[in-house]
Amino acid sequence: MGNDFTVTKASGQTEAFDEEKLRRSLRRAGADELIVDQILEDLSGQCYEGIATKAIFKRAFKLLKRQHRPVAARYTLKQAMFDFGPSGFPFEDFFAEILKSQGYHVATRQLLPGVCVQHEVDVVAKNEEQLIWVECKYHPVAGSVSNIKIPLYIHARFRDLEQYLATKQLLQKGQVVEGWLVTNTRFSADACTYGQCAGMHLIGWNYPTKGSLRELVDKANLHPITCLTHLTRQEKNRLLEHSIVISKTLKQPGRWSELLHLSAERRDKVMQEARALCAE
Repeated sequence: MGNDFTVTKASGQTEAFDEEKLRRSLRRAGADELIVDQILEDLSGQCYEGIATKAIFKRAFKLLKRQHRPVAARYTLKQAMFDFGPSGFPFEDFFAEILKSQGYHVATRQLLPGVCVQHEVDVVAKNEEQLIWVECKYHPVAGSVSNIKIPLYIHARFRDLEQYLATKQLLQKGQVVEGWLVTNTRFSADACTYGQCAGMHLIGWNYPTKGSLRELVDKANLHPITCLTHLTRQEKNRLLEHSIVISKTLKQPGRWSELLHLSAERRDKVMQEARALCAE
């Protein structure tokens, strides 16, 4: 496949097409070298100067879907995050599941007192060593950036909460308090710099180099239901409305299948895909 053309990213920026980057994303989803080569060959001749990266993704996804649905489902992980819907609640629930998989006790959307005012915290996670407050900044549109204003005001909220615990002597001995800011897209350079300086833990799709959102999802082997190719958009939305966010939940019959009123044949296909997607 030729590399002598530029692509247009969701942000509107252009850059030279990187074939190896596409190969890595296909391999990461589980495609073997034969499938990767076939997809690159099929894409050859279909790409043109300035083509949107989303268009390349759609074509690669379509080809993967024909050959191996679980791989196609993994490949669509980044897009699946945007399909959580506008409210942001499913993203909070999804990140809570990631923390649960790490052994934390987790609660979502908690109203907690600060010294000055009360604050709603998206996710509260704790164990014997840590107390973590997580603010989830969800973007439903690719190319969105969380700028420096966000960690600035979130840091102020976390300080108010921490001062309250210190004033009331509510911290367990030796327990460390951390403030996390998580987004499904990326942070501006200033936001990252401020987060590092202020002692905040920022997590974006590809940030930091170790411990990014993508890496946490892969390590936890948790994939959102929005990855699944055997469900319609309407069916996925119905599950999200009932706080069913991870594919793992769909490995067995249960409340989810009752909500969707699926035929036995479609239900079995969904479960088969969910099992394959969540396989170690």
